[in-house]
Amino acid sequence: MICCVKIVKNDNYVWQIAFPYLFLFFNRAVENSDTFYRLTVLFSYMNNETFEQLNSLALEILKLSRNTLLVNFRFLDIALCRFEYIRSDAPIIATDGEHLIYNPVSVLKEYKSESEMSVRTYLHMVLHCVFRHLFVGQNIKEDYWNLACDITVEYLINELNLPKTKVGRVGGQKDFIRKLQNNVDLITAEKVYAHLTKNITENELRKIQPLFYCDNHDIWYASDEDGSNRFTDGSDDDNSDNQLNNQLNRQKSQDEEQNDDDSENQNSEYGESESSSRKDRLEKQWKDISKRVQTDLETFSKDRGDEAGGMMQNLKSLNREKYDYTEFLKRFAVLGETMKINDDEFDYVFYTYGLQLYKNMPLIEPLEYKEVKKIKEFVIAIDTSGSVSGDLVQTFLRKTYNILKSSESFFEQVNIHIIQCDSVIQEDHKITNEEEFDDYIGKIVLKGFGGTDFRPVFDYVDSLKDFNNLKGLIYFTDGWGAFPGKKPYYETAFVFIDDDFNNYEVPPWAIKLVLQRNEI
Repeated sequence: MICCVKIVKNDNYVWQIAFPYLFLFFNRAVENSDTFYRLTVLFSYMNNETFEQLNSLALEILKLSRNTLLVNFRFLDIALCRFEYIRSDAPIIATDGEHLIYNPVSVLKEYKSESEMSVRTYLHMVLHCVFRHLFVGQNIKEDYWNLACDITVEYLINELNLPKTKVGRVGGQKDFIRKLQNNVDLITAEKVYAHLTKNITENELRKIQPLFYCDNHDIWYASDEDGSNRFTDGSDDDNSDNQLNNQLNRQKSQDEEQNDDDSENQNSEYGESESSSRKDRLEKQWKDISKRVQTDLETFSKDRGDEAGGMMQNLKSLNREKYDYTEFLKRFAVLGETMKINDDEFDYVFYTYGLQLYKNMPLIEPLEYKEVKKIKEFVIAIDTSGSVSGDLVQTFLRKTYNILKSSESFFEQVNIHIIQCDSVIQEDHKITNEEEFDDYIGKIVLKGFGGTDFRPVFDYVDSLKDFNNLKGLIYFTDGWGAFPGKKPYYETAFVFIDDDFNNYEVPPWAIKLVLQRNEI
């Protein structure tokens, strides 16, 4: 066959006669992977005009898939239009977040086998980018992460329930996901990955992979320096890999030159600095896009209802702000004096010179006091309604205590009130030093277990007479409650424990901090 192509490749008339027979061969070849790969080699002998015809057809399929999704999912419009198409000689389809890398024969094979699969694969890759699956950590188990990401986006595609994405394997996927949901409360890539690594062997993994596989992920793990050197087609032929690498490297070089010419000392449209790496830039872009998708779903596309519920929860999980609880507690510190050498005012030169000259006679004495910011007066309110577990409260208090202790955030003498409240005040325990705090955590007994009302705590704190400069109150809760009608004179933070990423509302004057159970 290759010999025949070599003979006619420069004769357009003969080629036009031969092409229908070659395309018939292509239709039969798609059922056999080895024959299919050989066909990709065969097409490399075609004259440019004919190959461009095939490539044009593949591009039309990709654009048709994109447009089908645009019509049905307007909230994904900016995400769907982000890709630049790059043709590959390797029989794969993949994305690096900036390019959609495709092999014309691969696209045609997929479309011929199941036309809906083309639309599904396009959406599959877009969702990988929206949820930033391709920006992975260094110590990730690649096979497990790949499967976790594929399971997550396939689950979301099934939930969106677009007829143009329904393929034959959906039934098998749903059976597996139903079993998975018994062990994973929310289908996200991170949670699925944690479950798979603990419960699925590598042999089991390989059996599950074909059920969810759509695109090649090797390019995810390539660094900026080595481009897509790890992007392989799994064959023994290195030529196609090298060609793909060269294509991408040329594209990257062109992009870099363009950036140098157009914005040498300027930030890009997304505001990152010139020194940022390509992956950092792409991750920032897709972070902005995912936030926009979330905003669209919360506003203009609320009518999507239950079909986008899983996507909404995933976006909330992905885009919620990550807080450093240590830094968060510093907001409630106050200035005060403590027994400590003030390194800013104490000069060790004069001190040591005096000891050297006069033996036991330093020229200056170290200052005994230094002004520092530490926790002195503070209120920790604990919601003891029926929905709060004792272990969770104890863990939260222990974490708070360890942070304060390790960062030397306590004055020697403090005034901390730990108040338990459901709908009424159940207990107020006063802490005056570190030892008392530590002892209380080990012996705490929760009281109450009624409804939730936040107002009694604020009324009670206002009635206390032992505060001189109360800076703040932290209210630890995992549910809803009634808030005070006006802002107190001290800063207030509500700390919610949320596994389902509900959008808890707090008054405008309050700080909201949402933590997962594994963060405390």
